[in-house]
Amino acid sequence: MPVWLIVLLIVLGAILLFAVIIAGMYNSLVKLNERVEEAWSDITVQLKRRADMLPNLAETVKGYAKHEKEIFENLAESRSKMMGARTVQSVAEADRSMLGTLSRIMAIAENYPELKADKNFQSLMSEIRDTEDKVGASRRFYNAGAKDLNTKIKIFPFNILFHSFKVREYYNVDEKEFDRIEKAPDIKF
Repeated sequence: MPVWLIVLLIVLGAILLFAVIIAGMYNSLVKLNERVEEAWSDITVQLKRRADMLPNLAETVKGYAKHEKEIFENLAESRSKMMGARTVQSVAEADRSMLGTLSRIMAIAENYPELKADKNFQSLMSEIRDTEDKVGASRRFYNAGAKDLNTKIKIFPFNILFHSFKVREYYNVDEKEFDRIEKAPDIKF
């Protein structure tokens, strides 16, 4: 076999190996990006679920607390913010607003023992508690995926080769609210 053919085969093999490595690197970024997209979708699904349950909760509470009109206006505003939020930051702000409204509904419920005993109210509160657990888990999954993707995007040689992937924003909350939001609301009947 002539030397030029051996050299050519070695060069072609090196090029093929380099192409396979680059394709593998690119595919790993695509997989991480899709995982973050999936996690973001999980967050929005759970937040929408909560937003859809709150009007039912409000209707249950309305029958007992007719003079608490402001809370129902706040609920409608919070739900509207949640449904219109598109960025991580705007979703986090809408989430805080909705949690604040939910806390106020809980405070109203404390003043109405017959409301706390209502089966519909208890059922809705159980669903909301479950949803809050799912929101927390989804938030943690999203942030873990964002961390993995952001790290990979920033390390060599990914940072040089793949500029089409963007760093993801974390789903952050204010420090003072972090402990309260990280766990489901404490609901006492």
